[in-house]
Amino acid sequence: MRLVVVSAGLSVPSSTRLLGDRLAAAVGRQADMEVEVVELRDLAVEIAHNFTNGFPGRQLAAAIDAVTGADGLIVVTPVFSASYSGLFKSFFDVIDKDALTGMPVLIAATGGTARHSMVLDHALRPLFAHLRAVVAPTGVYAASEDWGAEGLDRRIERAAGELAGLMSGRPAKRAAEPEVVPFAEQLAALRPAG
Repeated sequence: MRLVVVSAGLSVPSSTRLLGDRLAAAVGRQADMEVEVVELRDLAVEIAHNFTNGFPGRQLAAAIDAVTGADGLIVVTPVFSASYSGLFKSFFDVIDKDALTGMPVLIAATGGTARHSMVLDHALRPLFAHLRAVVAPTGVYAASEDWGAEGLDRRIERAAGELAGLMSGRPAKRAAEPEVVPFAEQLAALRPAG
């Protein structure tokens, strides 16, 4: 199966690309995958030219073919102004509106603060629902403090299992749920001793 990662990270190295790579590796542990990465940073000029002249350049055409010919997608964007980046949106605007119908998609985003985590549900999920893709139930958001912290790996594995299941047409294995600590106990743990 062919898995394509679309990364809208702008810097090198990029936490957005890192998250995409970690998600792809996790999907690869679930099923045998051939992985290709599309770096939108490298296509920015061709994406802009596509809007002004109406046709894609050579590299953009190859990226569009990779995305539309994939068996599944991982899409990762940094958060700008509480939404996906303009480069990310522009790339999906140049793809034919029917090309992703039925495509299994795992949505993910990175940002400086956990406050932007709702971008998955208020921006990314509606975009891919509009494109009639099949979006995995678990999206992955990674804030700066999530790297190396407990929980990110578990979310990555759950989302990867769901995408692998969608791509192979089988239901994903249900991940073990973390133990829930009652709120009253969490509050009690915060009180100063004495």
